[in-house]
Amino acid sequence: MSRSVLVTGGNRGIGRAIAQRFAASGDKVAITYRSGEPPAGLFGVKCDVTDTESVRRAVETVKIQQGAVQVLVSNAGTTRDQLFLKMAEADFDAVMDANLKGAVRMTQAVLPDMTLGRWGRLVYVSSVTALMGAPGQTNYAASKAALIGFSRSVAFEMGRRNITANVVAPGLIDTDMAAAVTDKRRDALIGRTAALRSGTADEVAAAVQFLASQDASYITAATLPVTGGGGTGL
Repeated sequence: MSRSVLVTGGNRGIGRAIAQRFAASGDKVAITYRSGEPPAGLFGVKCDVTDTESVRRAVETVKIQQGAVQVLVSNAGTTRDQLFLKMAEADFDAVMDANLKGAVRMTQAVLPDMTLGRWGRLVYVSSVTALMGAPGQTNYAASKAALIGFSRSVAFEMGRRNITANVVAPGLIDTDMAAAVTDKRRDALIGRTAALRSGTADEVAAAVQFLASQDASYITAATLPVTGGGGTGL
């Protein structure tokens, strides 16, 4: 059965791989993007997840185009790295607003229709940084860790309505963002994995797609590390 899927931040990297994987399996897929262009073959809606009205309009547009959202993948996010002693409060707030509150806004926008339909899948893209921390990323780590607590609480509120809420926590994944990591840092991260390699965006997408499937109907309030074993021993 074809479902209505919305992937935020779906025009590049992990988000694009997730959207393309759902589309390849026959789902109706929309993506949000703030800049650039949507990938060919995917319905794109320009949206700023830090703006409640922009989020509301985007969800309504998707509903008109392909039906009420049944699967939300909250992937949109940002970084503003800096050592905490030098970090401006505005940079901390901006990352929390995009990474955490962006997901909160999207969830509030799609839940009414999921509740009416008594079925839904909420999947949040966090990070291994939420589990192990990272120098220069106190804002990013805090925002991604907060997603875990948020999703677990939503899971308990919505479970009786057949709505699940889960988190994937990717490790070092081969994307444009990872290209900015120094060779020294990259080697250190890979050295802390069991697989001794970085991952691919499609490997993250496979985990997301499973959590959104009917086969995962008894999995909720879970955090799934997609890290090759990195960070899981903490």
